[in-house]
Amino acid sequence: MRLKSFCSLLLLLASQNVLAVSYPLPPEGSRLVGSPLTITVPEGNKLPLEAFAQQHGQGLSNLIEANPDVDVFLPHAGSELVIPGQLILPDTVREGIVVNVAEMRLYYYPPEGGTVEVFPIGIGQAGRETPRNWVTRVERKQEGPTWVPTANTRRAYAKEGRSLPAYVPAGPDNPMGLYAIYIGRFYAIHGTNANFGIGLRVSQGCIRLRNNDIKYLFDNVPEGTRVQLIDQPVKVTTEPDGSRWLEVHEPLSRNRSEFESTNKVPLSLTSSLSAAMKEQGVDMLRVTNELERRSGMPVNISGAALGLNVE
Repeated sequence: MRLKSFCSLLLLLASQNVLAVSYPLPPEGSRLVGSPLTITVPEGNKLPLEAFAQQHGQGLSNLIEANPDVDVFLPHAGSELVIPGQLILPDTVREGIVVNVAEMRLYYYPPEGGTVEVFPIGIGQAGRETPRNWVTRVERKQEGPTWVPTANTRRAYAKEGRSLPAYVPAGPDNPMGLYAIYIGRFYAIHGTNANFGIGLRVSQGCIRLRNNDIKYLFDNVPEGTRVQLIDQPVKVTTEPDGSRWLEVHEPLSRNRSEFESTNKVPLSLTSSLSAAMKEQGVDMLRVTNELERRSGMPVNISGAALGLNVE
């Protein structure tokens, strides 16, 4: 009954206006943007965490990472919620669309420059993965996309006792929503008819956005735009003022056993990331704590910021 009520609330939220969070691009040599926000859940609250995620342009996973003890179904009235509005830009070129599957965010760098638009996304289920390391481009765009489920998708639905037609016409019942941006031959960035999947692994491999978010991209992203998919659960930056920052997300599971386990997925650190976190002036205790905590928010790991003399 509780789950049924939760789903009903999500359907009521589907028409809310949601747009990306827009950040001015930082100066040369900087990758830190935005600032965190703390809000208080209003008295008499009857909305799930998803509602607050929508209101602030976040995905459900982003709020869960930042608020691990929150009641997802009904955040307690009077309690505080941290909105992870500060982030480290991915360590890659600032061009076109960059999708970081690990943090379930899509970054769009408009060609005129000056800003980056950040959207929460839903990605592929375990076993139906969204590509993690891939450079492609926008092949075409379609308003009112149709959906032709693959044979594997229909079999997967059948195993769950659900019937899936061979062809789903355009319209409000189409899981691809009202707009689609096709990348490569087999994948799309598209809308949805079920907003609860934003910030979760629920798609058949495509990238899912809330309806107003995909409309913004559909209207503004030209065909031929560069698209890069990356997998960066750990981001590190040294800012122009010398401060060092670390942002850690729960990495995507690599297999079914990891996906179904209640244990944390092991972090794989590149040699450059490991070296950056061990530089002189870094507070290793704070690094260790954040690698375990995985808040999904930038943490200042500079020893000087804590008044420490770190070797």
